[in-house]
Amino acid sequence: MQYIDNIIFVILLIVGFGMFAKSLQKIYRNINLGRDINRSDRRSERWATMTRVALGQSKMGQRPVAGILHLFVYVGFVIINIELLEIIVDGIFGTHRFLHSILGDTIYDFFTATLEVLALLVVIGVVVFFIRRNFYGVKRLNMKELFGWPKDDANWILIIEFALMMAFFKLNASESILQARGVYHTVGSFPISNAFIVPVLEWFSFDDGFLIFVEKFAWWFHFVGILFFMNYLYYSKHLHIILAFPSTWYANLNPKGEFNNLESVTKEIKLMMDPNADPYAAPAEGAEEAPAKFGAEDIFDLNKVQLLNAYSCTECGRCTASCPANITGKELSPRLIMMKTRDRLEEVSKNMDANGGKFVDDGKKLLNDYITKEELWACTTCNACTEACPILLDPLSIIFEMRRFLVMEQSAAPTELNLMMTNIENNAAPWQYNQGDRLNWATE
Repeated sequence: MQYIDNIIFVILLIVGFGMFAKSLQKIYRNINLGRDINRSDRRSERWATMTRVALGQSKMGQRPVAGILHLFVYVGFVIINIELLEIIVDGIFGTHRFLHSILGDTIYDFFTATLEVLALLVVIGVVVFFIRRNFYGVKRLNMKELFGWPKDDANWILIIEFALMMAFFKLNASESILQARGVYHTVGSFPISNAFIVPVLEWFSFDDGFLIFVEKFAWWFHFVGILFFMNYLYYSKHLHIILAFPSTWYANLNPKGEFNNLESVTKEIKLMMDPNADPYAAPAEGAEEAPAKFGAEDIFDLNKVQLLNAYSCTECGRCTASCPANITGKELSPRLIMMKTRDRLEEVSKNMDANGGKFVDDGKKLLNDYITKEELWACTTCNACTEACPILLDPLSIIFEMRRFLVMEQSAAPTELNLMMTNIENNAAPWQYNQGDRLNWATE
């Protein structure tokens, strides 16, 4: 029975990481529902972009206060969880502060003191973010599209991070007192816990037994909390903690707004220009049975990077706050475009789970059922949203593809756009006058 704690720990560890791996596998499957796209070019530039934007948080600095606080939370939370390595070893083998035996007194004291300072920065960051999100009235964080689960999700993440940091401080504070009393061997340096938590515990004059309980409880709470947080990510906008890295690596490095040529269109034009081609001939054996769809009607028509972007969206709203269409009261919100794409992707995922991994038509599409034509045509294609995104997501590319479907597959462009395209076809200019009159403006 003396190893019961170790057995329980190993079981929780295996279950927690197993569930996390299953979630990542499902995300990978869902992203692969999209079309293939070649983003393996310019590798050195892509590595540099990922390092600068995802790891270095370079675009967060455009709003310095939020950027610094986010850096506190991001760096602090990531580095503090390096301690998870020590927790895992201690939990499996029943050791106590395993890293001390490797690092030695001086380095381990510096290590634990650094973690304490970072934990304090995390606490400051999440408290300020919670106040800012719920009481300060930042417009982009209080739009109607965030009402309900998105707002609750953001708050729960902040609460979880705060609780984990407080457990970390209680663990260190109770152990610091026990070390001073000679119950534990003196290892580590805990400046923040000694300054703020230890005085509170000492004021209550808790005995050794209760402090050992507090220390063990905080240790288990911290460990289980990390496993819970890790598995909660799948259901949260905070999935960007992981997916920001591949999203920035696969980001579009071409000039913003550059319109891509569809291979399917190129094939159609080549077919039209080939005098020997029979457009009505049946496909050759082994050939594609149906022509590729122009544009996107559902998530299956988007490419894999666009679906990855939908999962990576932080819901920060910087794109929507920068969108001139949204600012002037139009229906369009680039953030909502990403959220709706992810919602549709998750609905398809649940459909596949319920049908043995195969999608059964549910009569719904991303277009109309999730994203309306009014939203799509409100976009000015100014690229303000793509420029504002802190992790280089591209909601405009999804809008482009869905517009392309409306125009090329359904001939459902607005009247003004149809008139312009007719003029270009007939007059080689978007204006409604004869080609011979095009230079009349220069006669004087």
